[in-house]
Amino acid sequence: MSAAGFALDPRLAADTVPVAELPLCTLRLMDDARFPWLVLVPRRAGMVEIADLAAQDQAALWQEASRAGAALRAAGPCDKLNLGALGNIVRQLHVHVVARREGDAAWPGPVWGSGRAEPYAAAARDALLARLRAALEH
Repeated sequence: MSAAGFALDPRLAADTVPVAELPLCTLRLMDDARFPWLVLVPRRAGMVEIADLAAQDQAALWQEASRAGAALRAAGPCDKLNLGALGNIVRQLHVHVVARREGDAAWPGPVWGSGRAEPYAAAARDALLARLRAALEH
């Protein structure tokens, strides 16, 4: 399956900023300064569940999730990486990779539905994006 017909869900587009284009996924940063949080969206039209992807795309997705997690760990403190593919609000297939720290705003519970997002200040967001992009290059 190709990327033909792929369009990023408007809610994902509104809640995130672009980080990089990986071989399968567009990688985006959730605009919530409380948690370093990446979202991988496979550029495949009509995907809802991981099982909807071809086997080689499923393998690529997990490789890219691992790469995103490594970039988060390199970019700043991280006690635990959380991965999730919920899709209860946004049905388009996407995978969350969240760097958690003991004592963060939602610790030890999940980040989903925990308070209100606190958008990054432009300088902090740009600095994190630079660190993430540098980590992805290695």
